[in-house]
Amino acid sequence: MKPVGLLLVDKPEGPTSHDIVDIVRRVTGHRRVGHAGTLDPFASGLLLLCVGWTTRLAEYLVALPKTYRAVIRLGERTDTDDRTGTVITRSDDWRAVDAERVRRALEHQLGEIEQRPPAYSAKKVAGQRAHALARAGEAPELRPQHVVIWRLDVCEMSLPSLTVEIECSSGTYVRAVARDLGEALEVGAHLTGLRRLRVGQHDVADALELGRDTPEDLVIARLQPPEAAVAHLRRADLDAEAGEALRHGVPVQWRGLDAEDPVAVFVEGKLAAVALVREGRLWPKKVFSAE
Repeated sequence: MKPVGLLLVDKPEGPTSHDIVDIVRRVTGHRRVGHAGTLDPFASGLLLLCVGWTTRLAEYLVALPKTYRAVIRLGERTDTDDRTGTVITRSDDWRAVDAERVRRALEHQLGEIEQRPPAYSAKKVAGQRAHALARAGEAPELRPQHVVIWRLDVCEMSLPSLTVEIECSSGTYVRAVARDLGEALEVGAHLTGLRRLRVGQHDVADALELGRDTPEDLVIARLQPPEAAVAHLRRADLDAEAGEALRHGVPVQWRGLDAEDPVAVFVEGKLAAVALVREGRLWPKKVFSAE
């Protein structure tokens, strides 16, 4: 039986997220491999890969909060809001900016905010990807998205560059944080470096540095069980009889409180289902084989 589970990979700068997926497919022999949240090619850091039937759990990882370390350069704005784009404005006015002014400008991005996605993004406008429209010379009108930034700490500052650590909700564009800082300071800015440190409780320190020559046994040894993908969910433990009923689509009684969040259901220590709670019952949303 082919190995399944959750694989934490420390993606280097350069390859795409799909390149990493291809390596894991080749090494494990699985066609069913997917990532739970992409990283741009120039970015590095934690990439969560679901292998085998664990891909069915990817949706519960995508929405987890994320932590990044980002390097921002003041004085230049690019069309992509990062170092991969073309510089469209330059200003030496950053020389008049001091550290306190930078910190105050960053504070305005804390909390629940409406953030405008970058023009070069995968957001759709009238059925087309914004980046495709931008590359065709159009200016896509992107609606601001509701995001949350819990923490935005300055780690280093040697202007015109600064390094910040950001803890934010899924869907937050760090490129947009850099762009909006530049706009607030009226000097322009773009992202020159990005590294993802954490996704939920998963840390890049526990990730595998993966290459095309990484041995198969090392990749398999670093696979975490599928349960790791839902470790952040509420847990319900059922006996064998109730678990079998749930696997056949029959809702079962449960004493947990009703909530919108899904529940990871275990039977004899093994993940049996992901369920929703309504009126004191677990209603199966996804069920998994007892094997």
